[in-house]
Amino acid sequence: MDYENDPGWQYLRRSREQMLADQSRPYDSKKNCWVPDAEEGYIEGIIKKTAGDDVTVSLGQGNEKVFKKDMVQEMNPPKFEKTEDMSNLTFLNDASVLHNLRSRYSAMLIYKEKAY
Repeated sequence: MDYENDPGWQYLRRSREQMLADQSRPYDSKKNCWVPDAEEGYIEGIIKKTAGDDVTVSLGQGNEKVFKKDMVQEMNPPKFEKTEDMSNLTFLNDASVLHNLRSRYSAMLIYKEKAY
């Protein structure tokens, strides 16, 4: 494609290979979630069980923690990983916006959309 010859293109868009790699991670809309973390803001978790207002979340490495239901935020499907326009996100919440900005920044992809 012609725009792929533009030297600035790599800082604005992902290649097809990057998109496929990002979209191939396992995902379950009922289990994958974001939970608050003192250091990172939000971290990825997997819901193990729900009992009333309490949600038990696996944080990896065998660690589980119980959160109040209203503290657990939904995670977007992998097709939205490093999205160029966050208004397209299925779940537009604090954790998803922070994750998208962080992942784009770490991949050196400039986020250029803005709201008016």
